[in-house]
Amino acid sequence: MKLILWSFATATLLLASCTSNGDNTTSPETTTQQEVKVPAFNADNAYNYIQKQVDFGPRIPNTPAQEQCAAWMESELKKSCDTVYRQETSFTAKDGKKLRCINLIGSINPKATHRLLLLAHWDSRPWADQEDKTKPVLGANDGASGVGVLMELANVLKQNNFGGDMGIDILLTDVEDYGKSEWGEDSYALGTQYWARNPHVPNYKAMGGILLDMVGSKNARFALEGFSKQFAGAIQQGVWEAAAKAGYSSYFVFEQGGTITDDHVPVNEIAKIPTIDIIDLPANSNTGFAHYWHTTKDDMSNVDKNTLKAVGQTLLHYIYNL
Repeated sequence: MKLILWSFATATLLLASCTSNGDNTTSPETTTQQEVKVPAFNADNAYNYIQKQVDFGPRIPNTPAQEQCAAWMESELKKSCDTVYRQETSFTAKDGKKLRCINLIGSINPKATHRLLLLAHWDSRPWADQEDKTKPVLGANDGASGVGVLMELANVLKQNNFGGDMGIDILLTDVEDYGKSEWGEDSYALGTQYWARNPHVPNYKAMGGILLDMVGSKNARFALEGFSKQFAGAIQQGVWEAAAKAGYSSYFVFEQGGTITDDHVPVNEIAKIPTIDIIDLPANSNTGFAHYWHTTKDDMSNVDKNTLKAVGQTLLHYIYNL
């Protein structure tokens, strides 16, 4: 396993740093875009996908909004993906409640053996614990933004007949945010933990994974998250260099961020797929996250199309240059 991961990491770095004249460099300031045609990402469409999720209300387990949003996402994935899987299970949370969980997986070019996993959680937090614990969080940024970007990304790949020897799997995970620090770190990311132990395809393997979380804030700062660097440093480097080539280095900064317990942790530790987290980590934040994190103010007023464009276009540059 060490040899496989080392080989993929090395290949990723070489691909990410190769210039059009054949020179290699690891400096994001000096790399030039390869002669690869990269399609455009439509931020308006991504924004509309986010708005649609928010219109359902808080996507909390055991609510009508959960079922309605899951049904809508499944129908949308079927328009852009070759195969769509629906996983359903239940958990008993640390507060004793039994929680329904719905994971959705859209596979593009499912017969390809070389695969890249893209994921985001789609549920929203039941408690605005940074403000009013009696109210739920709408989750426009924390949840819906990552899903919106991935759904539009799937559309772009479909429209451009993406295929060849590479496949993409889009994993939308449920029950990520029904956790509390006093319950332990394993109280978070329940849907992803389940998928990591029970993948949609037996013995599922991927070259690597990219998690999107809170990717819609205005002037977002995507620093180098710690667990990502530990488990998948070469992929992280390749994505950040892709952002620089695409013109979004002001968002994807080559600065060290904190270590975040997020959906990428069980993918790395349980599924053994080297996975990074693209997550907004503002500088000088009291919580480490945006000022509206885990509050009732996590609504569409805090979603910025420029940031959605930066993330979506970066992913396309990374994918098309692999």
